Amino acid sequence: MSDNNRLGVFKTYKLYVGGKFPRSESGRVYEVTTKTSAAGTAGKGQWLANAPQSSRKDARDAVVAARKAFGGWSGATAYNRGQVLYRVAEMLEGRKEQFVREVAASEGLSKSKAAAAVDAAIDRWVWYAGWTDKIGQIAGGANPVAGPFFNLSTPEPTGVVAVLAPQKSSFLGLVSMIAPVIATGNTAVVIASADAPLPALSLGEVLATSDVPGGVVNILSGVTAEIAAPLAAHQDVNAIDLTGADAELAKELEIAAADNLKRVLRPQPVDTDGASDSEDWLASPGTHRLTAFLETKTVWHPTGALGAAGSSY
Repeated sequence: MSDNNRLGVFKTYKLYVGGKFPRSESGRVYEVTTKTSAAGTAGKGQWLANAPQSSRKDARDAVVAARKAFGGWSGATAYNRGQVLYRVAEMLEGRKEQFVREVAASEGLSKSKAAAAVDAAIDRWVWYAGWTDKIGQIAGGANPVAGPFFNLSTPEPTGVVAVLAPQKSSFLGLVSMIAPVIATGNTAVVIASADAPLPALSLGEVLATSDVPGGVVNILSGVTAEIAAPLAAHQDVNAIDLTGADAELAKELEIAAADNLKRVLRPQPVDTDGASDSEDWLASPGTHRLTAFLETKTVWHPTGALGAAGSSY
């Protein structure tokens, strides 16, 4: 058959939950189109794909998967987690061209700007891979006390973190939020950008082949408010990052999150078009997202005595 008569094979985008790629249990999909301007404003452009529209049941399934994976992931050594995050960067490097195309189409960027965003996202995985075995020295330490005791504070992961990805920065912003969550031993339930979910759903394919255990990262697409509401109220979700929510939705979710005292990372102030995605994702990430979802455990231990003279440490 002549190549001129060949029908291309369109990609079927699916959710990423528990290390598998299910469709939404509701069977719903929605159209994803290109952006109509370089500014990334929403509009009815060229059709790109049909993305699964997640339901409340999908959100609950993702929490179950994240909780199941938490014990093994949080119990892994920090060095091992760093190796896994670095592997993600390696796999992304090999699929860079695919992500450049998806980011350019999804965000309305030129190829050069999309390539810069993808390069920065890959570098971001490397950055956080290097921090996995160092954050303990930043967020913990030995405390001076009056008495013959060691008093040691060490950081521990919070648990299951719901992540509302940025609406505009569908890949670099997404990675900048996911990587620090899992670098510190948490597991994540991620709601992709509603209008530009394709880079996030493709990231699930990379994570599945990057030694990241199934359930550590779970990626959902659909209407942000519809999926976020059950996550904010879920008793087995320990924290929530509201970056991808507008001011009104963020307030509602923060009230719901208070029911089981979730840790809440509030969004940046809204910009002129009402979206809270005003953060400069190309800037140096710092460590604030690493420490945002850590708990501090403090242990007292007697120093004991050395030798017959009774000297102590």
